Amino acid sequence: MTGARRQRKAGLRDRIAAAALAAAVSLAPGMRASAEAATTGRVVADTLTGLAINGFDPVAYFADRAPRMGEGAYEVNYAGAVWRFCNEGNRAAFARDPAVYAPRFGGHDPVALVRGVAVPGHPLIWLIAGDRLYLFSTPENRASFAAGVDRAAAAAEHYWRAVEPKLPP
Repeated sequence: MTGARRQRKAGLRDRIAAAALAAAVSLAPGMRASAEAATTGRVVADTLTGLAINGFDPVAYFADRAPRMGEGAYEVNYAGAVWRFCNEGNRAAFARDPAVYAPRFGGHDPVALVRGVAVPGHPLIWLIAGDRLYLFSTPENRASFAAGVDRAAAAAEHYWRAVEPKLPP
């Protein structure tokens, strides 16, 4: 095999590996790509299953400081979506006060809101700030938000008031 052919083959192998890694990072097991797991309205929910934040337990972000998949045995209907939980305690905590645990802006990316667009946040790209859960569509958006949380949250709040009424209920 010639040196040029070896280089082309190695380059192709590297591009395939990079694409596979990007796909694995962007999708959690059992999650659909963002085009399919779009919003049903004011809460980010899968259009096929109705699951909010792709079935992740919103209470686990606070209790476990990590995203965890919920189970079908522990569900609550809230804000037009089905929310799943890891256990009965998390389900009960959410049912008592969903506004405490549900992602702010219904799970839409707060950085995108400032641009006037409702973009679904990804459950694996998250941040808890000011006792609120925020989901982001990209790691860059999360980093931008984290660099100035108070300013970014206030700006997102302002633009959310304009974007939210345009979303279907």
